[in-house]
Amino acid sequence: MEYIIIIIGAIFVNNIVLNQFLGICPFLGVSKKINTAVGMGGAVLFVMTLATIVTWLIQNYVLTPLGLQFLQTIFFILVIASLVQMVEIILKKVSPSLFQALGIFLPLITTNCAVLGVAILTIQKEFSLMEGVVYAISNALGFALALVLFSGLREHLDLMEVPKGMRGVPIALVTAGILALAFMGFSNLV
Repeated sequence: MEYIIIIIGAIFVNNIVLNQFLGICPFLGVSKKINTAVGMGGAVLFVMTLATIVTWLIQNYVLTPLGLQFLQTIFFILVIASLVQMVEIILKKVSPSLFQALGIFLPLITTNCAVLGVAILTIQKEFSLMEGVVYAISNALGFALALVLFSGLREHLDLMEVPKGMRGVPIALVTAGILALAFMGFSNLV
């Protein structure tokens, strides 16, 4: 039952982007096309899950036993940067078109505060390794869900007659706010 609460809570109730406002840069930057949003969601899923596993292990088997908890953020950033480099190399070989589509936003996963935030929240919530993995996967799925929904809305908005002063980023921000309000409807679910 605990895992179901973690999953529903991370995807819908406490969505990393729409409720906690972490990962806004890629949310706004990669949401113009659904294909790119799905690719970014997959990359974030991979990096967030691996980063949570590695950072949990580092925290519990290196930093805490040695009394070096104050180095947590530095170690976590180094782990995330390394994992993003690995994803970048893999995508370049496996899917060059997705690599090109993601462009500058793939290296931005390094500074994506959603990935770092989930790694730190996993430690702060004192999750076990398995709970942390479920939490990371659920947050990544919540990120991907929000990103794909938002990109679908933005593609639809491109076909609509939007007033000149609201085209582009202004209407995207209004739409993101409305999407966040829609997700608030899940707040009493868990």
